[in-house]
Amino acid sequence: MIYFDNSATTQVLPEVLQTYQTVSEKIWGNPSSLHNFGESAWHLLEQSRAQIASLLGVLPSEILFTSGGTEGDNWVVKGTAIEKRSFGKHLITTAVEHPAIHNSMEQLEQLGFDVTYLPVDENGRISVEDLKAALRADTILVSVMAVNNEIGTIQPLKEVAEVLKDYPKVHYHIDAVQGIGKGIQSLIFNGRVDFVTFSGHKFHAPRGMGFIYKKQGRKIAPLLTGGGQERNLRSGTENLPAIAAMAKALRVLLDKEAQSIKVERQIKQTILHHIEQFENVTIFSKDSALFAPHILCFAIEGVRGETIVHAFEQHGIYISTTSACSSKKHLASSTLTAMGVPEAVSTSAVRVSLGDQNTFEEAAEFNDVFDTLYQEFKKIM
Repeated sequence: MIYFDNSATTQVLPEVLQTYQTVSEKIWGNPSSLHNFGESAWHLLEQSRAQIASLLGVLPSEILFTSGGTEGDNWVVKGTAIEKRSFGKHLITTAVEHPAIHNSMEQLEQLGFDVTYLPVDENGRISVEDLKAALRADTILVSVMAVNNEIGTIQPLKEVAEVLKDYPKVHYHIDAVQGIGKGIQSLIFNGRVDFVTFSGHKFHAPRGMGFIYKKQGRKIAPLLTGGGQERNLRSGTENLPAIAAMAKALRVLLDKEAQSIKVERQIKQTILHHIEQFENVTIFSKDSALFAPHILCFAIEGVRGETIVHAFEQHGIYISTTSACSSKKHLASSTLTAMGVPEAVSTSAVRVSLGDQNTFEEAAEFNDVFDTLYQEFKKIM
């Protein structure tokens, strides 16, 4: 099997799974309990928080655990809206965000908030000039993804930060679910950012676990109230085995980040430079610094994306249509649509997303299978 769908989810590493199992078996007390067993759990919880904070160069108090990227995005968007509604009801995001952001914004619009969706260019990037024009006195949030989950575009995060330095009361949120471990931490933690969302299962941690960075001093309303965990901001008994495993996964990821990025980019180039030679192939993920090293999105015009996915699956190669969250709905790519790509082409788009476990041998096999399938696809183009 060749697994090229790492942007959808990643395999839990053996050492990460071992951490999960050990904590589940030996430290299964409730971190909120007063007895020594609960205290042991609490100490491990805070050690995990401190390790994540140290790896990212932030304070332990700035790390808050969630169930993943969707909850984190919902929390920052809606929590900001609730917390700052007396200061304004205008929010800004982009036209190419993940549904967790886009749908949250739509919900807020139904509640009377005003949302501006910034357009993108042919590379899927927003314009800083458009952002400047959109900012208003009643703007309370700007939310921008770090890396587009469909085509891999890296947004101008530092340039956005520079603009927002003149708007210190506006919350700046980055969805970094696809950006962790891809060599852009300096763009994400740019000094002006207030909130960042992460999801553990994108970097070999168990599913159902994530965290947000919340800059010290910034306020956000809780969405989950109850027992007062996570400094009264996110109630619910902490999933300690998954938290400890996620901290382990993040350390492993960042320890080998530089080498992984180099290999992922070279594998992407190997595939990209092969398939770009074929007629009727459109490549949306460029081989440039504007794009992440691990995502390659392309279309074979005249062949629907799901047909391409299943054809590769027959050869033991797993890719996806553009976004895993909408692939089974057979929808056109929202990112490509925002870029002005015709529906006839966008519905043919598929995504290869690489991970640190992929090899050049797998890329060579992919290219061989592509050659075979392309000849078969000629019959239906």
